[in-house]
Amino acid sequence: MVGIILATHGEFAEGILQSGTMIFGEQENVKAVTLHPSDSPESLKERMLSAIATFDNQNEILFLVDLWGGTPFNQANTLCGDNSNWAIVAGLNLPMLIEAYSSRLSMDTAKEVAAAIIESAQDGIRTTVEVAAKPTPNNQQSGAIPEGTVIGDGKLKIVLARVDSRLLHGQVATAWTKTTNPNRIIVVSDSVAKDELRKKLIEEAAPPGVKANVVPIKKIIEVAHDPRFGNTKALLLFETPEDVLRAVEGGVDIQTLNVGSMAHSTGKVMVNKVLSMSTEDVDTFEKLKAKNVKFDVRKVPNDSSDNMDELLKKAKQELAGQKN
Repeated sequence: MVGIILATHGEFAEGILQSGTMIFGEQENVKAVTLHPSDSPESLKERMLSAIATFDNQNEILFLVDLWGGTPFNQANTLCGDNSNWAIVAGLNLPMLIEAYSSRLSMDTAKEVAAAIIESAQDGIRTTVEVAAKPTPNNQQSGAIPEGTVIGDGKLKIVLARVDSRLLHGQVATAWTKTTNPNRIIVVSDSVAKDELRKKLIEEAAPPGVKANVVPIKKIIEVAHDPRFGNTKALLLFETPEDVLRAVEGGVDIQTLNVGSMAHSTGKVMVNKVLSMSTEDVDTFEKLKAKNVKFDVRKVPNDSSDNMDELLKKAKQELAGQKN
């Protein structure tokens, strides 16, 4: 795996490392190296080398630095002069770091990861300031699409339907969107749709180039039958399997359900490291199975899929044990 050095002026490197951990989880082969006012350039370079020495693979190193031409960049550039496989990207921001974490899961070299993260870093720069809209191509008028208009084949494309009690978080916003390539993430939840703060946080957590919306179950059923969404490639996120069942019963065409994580709570039993189920959950999954919904039980795309039948069997046994 490509090793990553975060090198910045002041405590920025430590802070963004912590932020990345909150979003994407603990990462191996990543170190923050900080330049303090009293440090010499040489001491910074020595700390970079010491950090690299702890990595599993020291042949592929990516430096993410704050300023092009600053001391962290200059010292990293000196080291890269002696190691042709190493690479530097300046302008470090959080979208860049998250994309780097995701990209190195499927890319073997530092230069490949460096090339892959530029677009995400640039797209992560946004503003609340109103700017003039670009002219609509070919003098087309923008506005609401009349009801009944058929776009494309008139059918919503569900690229992934996932149960995840955490809804939109780093693994979804990076690994799963990169794998499934949606143009819209739709969180389907009656409770979240009523919570303006959670809605705003989810909408702002969408990866660059993908819009996120929060809708109640009734709305996703309407969308699934609306021909105006024929060009929409949607990643659907549900908090519970019960919400999925309501959507399927309403006519949402979910053929495969990715079961990612279900948080533990009173009355539930753990069936693997990230999934806990109640009696209602087990019954709901069996109802979905009866409707020919298939299950893809894995947390991230690189995981192998668990056997849902075995997990349901384990849940039934442990739930029965709770009653005895």
